[in-house]
Amino acid sequence: MTLTRRGVIGGLALASLVPARARAQAAPVLRLGVLNDQSGPYRDDTGPTGVICVRQAVQEFTAGRDMKVEVIFADHQNKPDIGAGIARQWFDQDGVDAIVDVPTSSVALAVNTVCREKNKVMLNSGAATTDLTGKQCSPNTVHWTYDTYMLAKSTGGAMVKAGGDSWFFITADYVFGQQLQRDTASFVKAAGGGVRGNVTYPFPGTTDFSSFLLQAQASGAKVLGLCNSGADTINCIKQAREFGLMRSMKVATMLMYNSNVHAIGLETAQGLLLTESFYWNLNDRTRAFMDRIRPKTPNQWPNMVQAGDYAATLHYLKAVDAMGVAAAKADGRAAVARMKAMPTDDDCFGQGLIREDGRKIHPSYLFQAKTPAESSGPWDGLKLVATTQADEAFRPMQDGGCPLVHA
Repeated sequence: MTLTRRGVIGGLALASLVPARARAQAAPVLRLGVLNDQSGPYRDDTGPTGVICVRQAVQEFTAGRDMKVEVIFADHQNKPDIGAGIARQWFDQDGVDAIVDVPTSSVALAVNTVCREKNKVMLNSGAATTDLTGKQCSPNTVHWTYDTYMLAKSTGGAMVKAGGDSWFFITADYVFGQQLQRDTASFVKAAGGGVRGNVTYPFPGTTDFSSFLLQAQASGAKVLGLCNSGADTINCIKQAREFGLMRSMKVATMLMYNSNVHAIGLETAQGLLLTESFYWNLNDRTRAFMDRIRPKTPNQWPNMVQAGDYAATLHYLKAVDAMGVAAAKADGRAAVARMKAMPTDDDCFGQGLIREDGRKIHPSYLFQAKTPAESSGPWDGLKLVATTQADEAFRPMQDGGCPLVHA
């Protein structure tokens, strides 16, 4: 066989392309799994809009970068065994590197254990339990958006200051509701108030709250504390209005979002106090985020949990970029450590940091639902009442009992 100069050059060129293509094909792919409620009482609070917000962060960060990121999602149905089972399958079979969102505290604690066992990353936005940064804290987990301590201090503290010194609680009977009632009651008692009674109900599956509301009304308490969220909170408020309970009691919505206010309508929600760490119309940066995400979520604007999905994902991608995809995939603890070492900054929450116990730190905001006359449009539901600064919004790190914290 006769080799020509052109053939040799062509062969060399082809040989040089093959390794490049092989390297491109072998470039590691980062996989994120959004695990939340896609069909139950927290669907609107987390669900599809949370997935969209994660994808938005990926789209923004990878634009112009040679980084491949895939996003999948699943419905944990608010059941710990299902959530843990999905997490194991994702890690063992589907190559997932980080799990995002995970509302429902009981599910979050189960997934937290699996992530630690498998040395993967959990970016929690949807759960409220302070155990994630307390005795069950993990070097693999970041708790981003809010928790029961923050809610109790902001909303509960404001109600007591306004004269609400006697409370009755309606509580979802699982970790989140129990801890939220406990934390709120401690703030009430510390301020000189008291608890007249409480009732717990099965979660999920309860839709009729009439008997519980009648017990609250008969207690003589000044404040009804709703230690629930999502569709349960919406049903409680609507039924409380129907029964006339709000004429004799103030209602403290211990976990409520602007999306819930929108669902209820301002005619019913007006005057209610609630705490969020993100609101789309808070400042120029939150409005800029909303301008980018609105075309993808025209009928379900993001609340703080969904904004937390975006922000936590964005910061994780910054850490992965800094250490390299392969290194981040190989060691979830190292990826979280890099996240803690880097200051946070995004359009939803502004500048902040992640503490040693995994708690993301930022301000919390007390809002009041507007009257229909005060609102300029369907999603203009809240007005700012008070701000708790970042260094005061969350439980002091030394009080949580996290074994990662060094004195």
